Amino acid sequence: MVEENPRDVGHEMDGLSIVYGDESLPRLYENSQISSEQLPSQQLGIVRRAVALGRFLQNPLAMVATLCGPRKEILSWKLTPWESFLNPDDKIGIVEQIMVDVTNQAGLDINLAISHEWLFAPLQFISGLGPRKAASLQRSLVRAGSIYTRKDFLTEHQLGKKVFVNAVGFLRVRRSGLAASSSQFIDLLDDTRIHPESYILAQELAKDVYDEDGTGDAYDDDDALEMAIEHVRDRPSYLKNLDVEEYASGNNRQDKIETLYDIKRELIQGFQDWRKQYEEPSPDEEFYMISGETEETLAEGKMVQVTVRRVQAQRAICGLESGMTGILMKEDYADDLRDIIELSDRLHEGDMLTCKIKSIQKNRYQVFLVCKESEMRSDRLHHNHNFDPYYHEDRSSLPNEQDKIRKERERSKKHFKPRMIVHPRFQNITTDEAIEFLSDKDPGESIFRPNSKGPSYLTLTLKIHDGVYAHKEIIEGGKELKDITSLLRIGKTLKIGEDTFEDLDEVMDRYVDPLVTHLRAMLNYRKFRTGLKTEVDELLKTEKEENPMRIVYSFGICHEHPGTFVLTYIRSTNPHHEYIGLYPKGFRFRKKMFEDIDRLVAYFQRHIDDPQNDSAPSIRSVAAMVPMRSPATGGSSGASGAVAAGAVPLI
Repeated sequence: MVEENPRDVGHEMDGLSIVYGDESLPRLYENSQISSEQLPSQQLGIVRRAVALGRFLQNPLAMVATLCGPRKEILSWKLTPWESFLNPDDKIGIVEQIMVDVTNQAGLDINLAISHEWLFAPLQFISGLGPRKAASLQRSLVRAGSIYTRKDFLTEHQLGKKVFVNAVGFLRVRRSGLAASSSQFIDLLDDTRIHPESYILAQELAKDVYDEDGTGDAYDDDDALEMAIEHVRDRPSYLKNLDVEEYASGNNRQDKIETLYDIKRELIQGFQDWRKQYEEPSPDEEFYMISGETEETLAEGKMVQVTVRRVQAQRAICGLESGMTGILMKEDYADDLRDIIELSDRLHEGDMLTCKIKSIQKNRYQVFLVCKESEMRSDRLHHNHNFDPYYHEDRSSLPNEQDKIRKERERSKKHFKPRMIVHPRFQNITTDEAIEFLSDKDPGESIFRPNSKGPSYLTLTLKIHDGVYAHKEIIEGGKELKDITSLLRIGKTLKIGEDTFEDLDEVMDRYVDPLVTHLRAMLNYRKFRTGLKTEVDELLKTEKEENPMRIVYSFGICHEHPGTFVLTYIRSTNPHHEYIGLYPKGFRFRKKMFEDIDRLVAYFQRHIDDPQNDSAPSIRSVAAMVPMRSPATGGSSGASGAVAAGAVPLI
């Protein structure tokens, strides 16, 4: 009406407030057979869902019971992630047990249910009934139109005596529905949990309190008893001051103390609802209801699978499985941004990525993502779950370090989807498994494996030296997006930086083999030294002491940035460091490419005095590969220092 005829909306709706409700159960009702039976004239599913949502807010017990029929639609209602450990029979058994407890605790307003038949749904859970007896009683009550006394269940509606005794204390007979406008007498005790067997005891207690108040009637007739009950219900303070144990002792009712306590409570407020009162959802609850996510599925540090919807120069707009929007900024895409001028050069609409949630903007219903490999493997954004306050675990059962490592490796396996690729150099393994596989191999050995970013990427893992491994990202292109099987096959083109290849064999021939040739040339060079940067510095200092008139230098592994070498030299006393990148075309040094080490050394000897403070390339522009992990520690990564003037021979 608001959309089609806005002028018909009066000002009385100006102050209308909006309340959000959980749609999970109404959606089940919308698609259930019972909704077609209860709302046959409503063909639109969304109308049925709206009706169910309103009913659920009014009476959640009745709506849950509606889906507990013979088709057991309630089994599809997801209540906790742990319910997968229950089989359907166990779950329905627990649901029915809870429904019996809550229904009998809350009671069922019979006259209101006669006017609104959907409220009869919990009747099957009333003690002593069950689905068959409840259906028969419902038909009888609907034909009668209303009920004015509990005795009618036994006389007019043909409940058996045993069933009546079990059920009647939970069936409320009060002035509601069609009975609200009737002048016929309704016993106030029929709207309490007091069983008819205890009515006499309740009447005696009410009359004694009534008489003690000084307003009692000398006549002990039904009107006086009704007046006494009405009197104490209207003045609950009299009952609250009643000492039940003293009253029971004075009236020789010590065997009825517990019953008297129950009667006192029911006379103060019949069928008091002990359930938690309804509260409007908090902003966080609204967010999870509208987004369809939960605190378990959407949290900072959580791994998610996303689909790229739109790519811009500096960011990509992605879609989560729930439909929420995810934003991936350029700086959060990769550790190495050297070859990425615009994000659109790497990502395309329809690409699937595995990302980690960096932050959540609940007010805008969007999340910021990160898929840098360093962050994907880091625990920095790990979401800490709040344990149950009563949770306790014996320390002797806590996992040891080996168990933690094993479980961490098992979890890491979930960071990629196994690929359908057949190649002698490819394996469906994780980073840790790739490192373990190459650990006993010679430097220069390599392996292709899946990439945690998704099925549009591969990773080349190369052993640089013992304990040092480099990881290079390969972007796949020309993939068919017909189905998941097509997506898991290798792309028609493979791109590393600016170079494009047709298949993994070409990657090996044109990229890996030349790279390994230069790597081994460096490792076998006469001036190459193994060890951390600090250890190489000490070796050169010793060499400098032995040859004080010479400039001593050496090459070494850059443990902090695998795929990069360090040129260390000493002119006077302090070591200076410059970085050399490893590429298939050779070595990159001071923004120049050299085909072999001898040419690089010759250039260095001629230009050692060139100032490097402003022109020296940064480590990010030099490094050929950026690692996800480096096991090395120690050593500074200081920039190359200015070289003092003077012609000193190099050795």
